[in-house]
Amino acid sequence: MQAKNIKDRLKSLIKEASAIDPSLEKRLNQIYRWVKDVKPGSLTANKFVLFFLQQITRDSRTWLDIKSLASEEEQQKYYERMTPTERYWYSYLFPQWLKEDDPIFFKWKQKLMAGEFNQADTDILKAIATDIIRREGTFWQCYITDLSMATDIIVSGRQNKPLCVQITSLSDEYSQSKSDTWENTLVYWGIERGLFLSYNPGASNFVNQIVTVSLDNSNNLRIGIYLKFSL
Repeated sequence: MQAKNIKDRLKSLIKEASAIDPSLEKRLNQIYRWVKDVKPGSLTANKFVLFFLQQITRDSRTWLDIKSLASEEEQQKYYERMTPTERYWYSYLFPQWLKEDDPIFFKWKQKLMAGEFNQADTDILKAIATDIIRREGTFWQCYITDLSMATDIIVSGRQNKPLCVQITSLSDEYSQSKSDTWENTLVYWGIERGLFLSYNPGASNFVNQIVTVSLDNSNNLRIGIYLKFSL
């Protein structure tokens, strides 16, 4: 979707959400007010804001389609067509984000708009996702989990049990504060287990190691465990 169409798309979704899900209507209104005075050219130039808007309109469309289904049975059939990680996002995390207060939403919206956000690890995450798929797993990645839920990627192995994973290149001595914040954030959002994975970017096979540890813990990590793991 091009930048020039984003605002009209948001207004259309807001109108539809007003009759289906007030929590989505509220969130979309917040986002619309944030961008309504930004010119399309500026949105195009700010790729991260544009990417976020494209994601939130896609997610909102999917969520409204689900909520519009007449019965829980129909909704369940809709979810069954999704991958395990996609289903976890739409059936749990996205509605959690809609109904709960997001204490840092205002802060990271400002950061996105100011151009202070960058995904330095984009290539690494792409390599991780490619290897997960090669091993017949699934993954999910989006701005809301990254910026609000301390989750770089949601992974699922062959047992179809999604796991929220935060990946950092910081050493243990420097990542303690970050890992504490990570655990508190997961607990706040009702995420019942998670993996905080520190890696050495100088290692030749760190992507393979990250994928192996992530998929293994997706299959085996118990509910209530927030595991800090260093490669």
